[in-house]
Amino acid sequence: MMWLALSLRERQCQEKASRGDTWVASLRAAARRGGADMWQEVLPNAWESILSRIRSFQYSQKNAVLVPAAALGVGGMVVCWLMSRRKIKRLEMGDGWWGSGERPLRENEDERIRPFKIETSDKEIEDLHHRLDQARYAPPLEGAAFHYGFNSDYLQKVVAYWRNQFDWNKQVEILNKYPHFHTTIEGIDIHFIHVKPPYVPHGRAVQPILMVHGWPGSFYEFYKIIPLLTEPAKYSLGDGDVVFEVICPSIPGYGFSEAPHQKGFDSRATARIFHKLMKRLGFKEYYVQGGDWGSRITTNMAQMLPESVKGIHVNLVFITMQGFKKLVQVMLGAYVPWLVGFTREDVRRMYPFMQKNVYDLLRESGYLHIQATKPDTAGCGVNDSPVGLAAYILEKFSTWTNKSFLHKDDGGLESKYSLDELLTNVMIYWVTSSIVPSMRYYKENFSQDPHLTNDSRIGVYVPSGIAAFPEEIAHTPRSWAKAIFKNIVSYSYMPRGGHFAAFEEPKLLAQDIIHFVRRVEQL
Repeated sequence: MMWLALSLRERQCQEKASRGDTWVASLRAAARRGGADMWQEVLPNAWESILSRIRSFQYSQKNAVLVPAAALGVGGMVVCWLMSRRKIKRLEMGDGWWGSGERPLRENEDERIRPFKIETSDKEIEDLHHRLDQARYAPPLEGAAFHYGFNSDYLQKVVAYWRNQFDWNKQVEILNKYPHFHTTIEGIDIHFIHVKPPYVPHGRAVQPILMVHGWPGSFYEFYKIIPLLTEPAKYSLGDGDVVFEVICPSIPGYGFSEAPHQKGFDSRATARIFHKLMKRLGFKEYYVQGGDWGSRITTNMAQMLPESVKGIHVNLVFITMQGFKKLVQVMLGAYVPWLVGFTREDVRRMYPFMQKNVYDLLRESGYLHIQATKPDTAGCGVNDSPVGLAAYILEKFSTWTNKSFLHKDDGGLESKYSLDELLTNVMIYWVTSSIVPSMRYYKENFSQDPHLTNDSRIGVYVPSGIAAFPEEIAHTPRSWAKAIFKNIVSYSYMPRGGHFAAFEEPKLLAQDIIHFVRRVEQL
């Protein structure tokens, strides 16, 4: 009887093993057919077979290996199946019309690339001088430095230089040293400069890069970095293995780009227009780089058409401070940074947290609340007064370059820039009357996305490089940046510099861009 019982159990084990072999055979057959049908056919029988093998475990030493292996295999296939069904989200490309009136029906847009030259006139300069001469000033408080905004004593010195020594004709010549163009996209004229390298080593590929400015900057911010990227070997930035041709557009409503005539023009619309610009110039793939609004625009470009963006490099990361996880990281980061993904340098730049990330931001963001709500009201004043415009813009170039400049009577402006450079940027806003539409850009973006977090739900999967400058308005550690940028190739703690990186530290930024692109090209 014992022999009969053992024989019966052995036969049951063989039958179960046979069913397992049959399932494996069906799996192989289904795998050859591929597709979703494979899983619909195989998965319902998978666990039944595994349970069958588990029951026969005590009768076969071989099954001690096969059962967990089979479970692991099926589990892996399920995970792979789930991952294959996951699609990478992207921003909708959409379309738009920003010209005056309604969009013409059945009318092809003029896609010509038209050469453009910046010009001035005696009448323009005379009008400026007249307004400067009529300026009124309120005396500053004693010892106020830049704590109350632009110090009016120093402002009078800037205006005196502007009126008597600044040569706008000379600066126009400097602006025109690079080729300027206009082209019409979605009903408005887009201004850009396009600089090609004068020499390309044999066998080297030229990398196109779109560089986007922010507020209150302009395309002029990139004038010092352009030669470093188009002729890197000349400036000891490598042996010429990475060479760029640089395209710097003006955001619509800024400088010499026409302002939108319709409501709702935000960073997504800008990203779409700049993609169309690059396509019109004949580029299928290109790098993008930006800070301030330029960072958000180029991020949107990478989210919108990742197949066109070879890589993105930014010197400012837009993130949200909301969420329980970030709260815990902030609370523990100063004491056990390694536990929450911070480095010692992150801690040095972020703490004391309330001072650097709340009080400092509140002090520096008053303009933002005005421009995000009723920009035209304040805009009327600064658009009519060159002195008011200079104070409004140049104050940002003080404290955004270095927070400690707040304590200096001259705002530390001339320690980093020349007055010619600063006033040239102001003049771009003045002669184009673009300060009001540039301010409206805040309302268009914040009214649709008050926390600027909607786009952060869509990851950036193209190779990404981040240059973290120590005097930036707010520091974003790599562990936080990874929430948006899923493929960070390089993250650099820059040794010095602030918000206007290309304008203030062009060589440092150029080095980091070249380093980033070199790594991407080697992938």
